[in-house]
Amino acid sequence: MLSILGSPNATTFCDRITRRDVLKIGSLPMVGAAGGLTLPQLLAAEAASGSASPNGSHKSVIMVFLSGGPPHQDMFDLKMQAPSDVRGEFQPISTSVPGIQICEHLPRMAAMMDRLAVIRSIVGSEGRHAAFQCMTGQTVNNQPPGGWPSFGSVVSKLQGTVTPGTPAFVGLSPRMKNSTWSDAGQAGFAGPAHAPFLPNADGADNLVLNGMTLDAFKNRKSLLEGLDRFKAAADAGGSLESLDAFQQQAFGILTSSRLAKALDVSDEDPETLARYGGGSYEPAGYGDAGPLHNHYLLAARRLVEAGVRIVTLAYGRWDWHGRPHGTNFENARDHLPRLDQGVTALLDDLKQRGMDQDTTVIVWGEFGRTPRINKNGGRDHWPRVSCGLLAGGGIDGGQVIGATNRLGEHPVDRPVHFQEVFATLYRNIGIDTSIATVKDFGGRPHYLVDHNLHRPLPELT
Repeated sequence: MLSILGSPNATTFCDRITRRDVLKIGSLPMVGAAGGLTLPQLLAAEAASGSASPNGSHKSVIMVFLSGGPPHQDMFDLKMQAPSDVRGEFQPISTSVPGIQICEHLPRMAAMMDRLAVIRSIVGSEGRHAAFQCMTGQTVNNQPPGGWPSFGSVVSKLQGTVTPGTPAFVGLSPRMKNSTWSDAGQAGFAGPAHAPFLPNADGADNLVLNGMTLDAFKNRKSLLEGLDRFKAAADAGGSLESLDAFQQQAFGILTSSRLAKALDVSDEDPETLARYGGGSYEPAGYGDAGPLHNHYLLAARRLVEAGVRIVTLAYGRWDWHGRPHGTNFENARDHLPRLDQGVTALLDDLKQRGMDQDTTVIVWGEFGRTPRINKNGGRDHWPRVSCGLLAGGGIDGGQVIGATNRLGEHPVDRPVHFQEVFATLYRNIGIDTSIATVKDFGGRPHYLVDHNLHRPLPELT
């Protein structure tokens, strides 16, 4: 973590980023080594950073990962004709699209269903309790040299950054006890230069910029001079090349306040903040998942607006096995309304800013939940089918893709593979999966998905 000295009792970071918001400049994975730049070059980069489009008109994706596996039959695929130990406690409600119904605890999504696409038949899950498959579209076993890169790292590799000083790929997930859920996406064989910037994660050793105070940090020129002094000291000791990639990235990120400002949601319009609804920064569920706070969704919009191409975040804890940690339905009554408010606020926000046609939002988890409710009032892991929600990016909304059987056990119509979803996301951001490749560490090129089997979803064009 890159630290700036300030008052021992300070509760605010540089550029008004508060500790409470947990949106701090923390671990700094490299997206471009700036360690050799001089002060004039840094100042030039700062000036150049104003060249990005102010309304985020580049293509982008915001991926909301529902850590633990959301219950498909209690959200988008209610089974009212099933026995009581399958259908559960919730009722369906009609939506703005005739014939489509979803859970009663998602009324805002129901009202904008004409803009949403629900997938009820996602298949291909390997059943791992992890974000890996939702971040890569690939399975863990038999990976090429270097490992599969995440979606964001591939986009960073193939398309680069939009704005100097702003990374192409940001992961907002905070550190969790279950590290496989907090995985924002790894660089894999795309290389460390394309790892996500992780403003909320801990990891790198603490550094201090040669005695710079918080007041000095507010002066951009002083900050850049401090960076020069730090680099000179490292160079003199022969240690610059050995600096961790996390630290080298700090030099590039801190040439502009654009990223810090994007992460500081406190200067947002009060009406916008109220629309998102806030939440809690405490770990959701029973202590090993990310917070259930809608300001992370607002920060995602602000990051895209600042020039970020891919934003990933983990939202809540959806691994509801039942008592003593609350039943599936007790937890859902807490999580579903918050998700409903946050996602719809994000979609409305994007539309009002003219960003909705260029920004795709996807909401999903690593697998679904068992059709039958267990003796503790929970649902267990169910890799055979899961659900997902897509909106924005120019997709055709107002539709449901796929269907499951009467008990929600498996698809009976239009199974949709994980890689079909990824092919769609790549298409929306401007990458053709039938021709694009990335080389692994052994020099072998790899397609982004198995393009012979999995194409972008034609229903969404």
